[in-house]
Amino acid sequence: MKAAVLSGIRSIDIREFPDPKLSSPTDVLLRVAMVGICGTDFHYYRQGRVGDQAIKYPSLIGHECVAVVEKIGDQVTRVRPNDCVVVDPAVSCGHCDQCKAGRSHTCLNLHFLGFPGQMEGCLCEFIVIPEKNCYLIEGELTLLQGTLVEPLSIGVYGIELLKELEAKTIGILGCGPIGLSVLLVAQIACIQSISVTDKIQERLTIALNNGACWAGNPEELDVVAGIKKQAGELDVVLECCGDQQALDQGVDLLKPGGKLLILGIPDQSRVSFDINKLRRKEISIQNVRRQNRCTQKAIDLIASKKVSVDFMLTHTFPLERTKEAFEIAANYRDGVIKVMITP
Repeated sequence: MKAAVLSGIRSIDIREFPDPKLSSPTDVLLRVAMVGICGTDFHYYRQGRVGDQAIKYPSLIGHECVAVVEKIGDQVTRVRPNDCVVVDPAVSCGHCDQCKAGRSHTCLNLHFLGFPGQMEGCLCEFIVIPEKNCYLIEGELTLLQGTLVEPLSIGVYGIELLKELEAKTIGILGCGPIGLSVLLVAQIACIQSISVTDKIQERLTIALNNGACWAGNPEELDVVAGIKKQAGELDVVLECCGDQQALDQGVDLLKPGGKLLILGIPDQSRVSFDINKLRRKEISIQNVRRQNRCTQKAIDLIASKKVSVDFMLTHTFPLERTKEAFEIAANYRDGVIKVMITP
């Protein structure tokens, strides 16, 4: 099979590999139909690492995909050859204390597609994945929509974490695919005011066209003052861009007792906060680790047309042009939001 291989910093080659084989009776062999490039992939492409997780070259990355079933193991019962499926890229063990506590996303033995030392990625023609990680779409979703399920599921999970807070006013800092996914789900969650920020004007325009009440560019204006003038201090801020400035703005925007949810992944290994502001306002901080049992919920939202994700697709490339695709996506060129690769 052909695969796009990360062979160095900002270096991608197309290489031939043996087709993967079923190794378990519950495995499924999939022909990859479409792959979305994620912000995590940008880190591997630009820095060769995410935090302390470093790439060993050559490496297959990529984890957002929709695929067609080619072959199934003897104990597979839910999917059949030629079925179209959305892939949940996180393979949990089901046995550790985290899995038993309903936290499969923080499984102690987790294996993730395209993650160093865990599983090869899906920027290739075929992958093997356990049946439990395959979600049927059965004609309800297009291939494009199926590929966008994974980022949307993170938005679903992020908003689910707000329910116990009874948040009415929120800020979304960063309007890439994750921030826009949060925005889409927030609109159907009885949130009264949604303010957003981003450094790319096209993304702000898209956010305003898809439900944001206020949008501003932190490089052009004081977004903290702008949001406070429009909505007052906020109940919750969801930081979706991995930026130190956005983290600081999030703390400034929150009302006393407010909560900062961190969905973005910074380039650097350490970030900081003004402890005096955190202490005086009694701010809570929670990291959001991918998504937890929200894949089917995201599929259902798209299938029911409660949310429309199609606008996120801005660029599509064949596997042979993966390097070009990454250059556009990682450098935020040409109004890019989501880039898709078709193996």
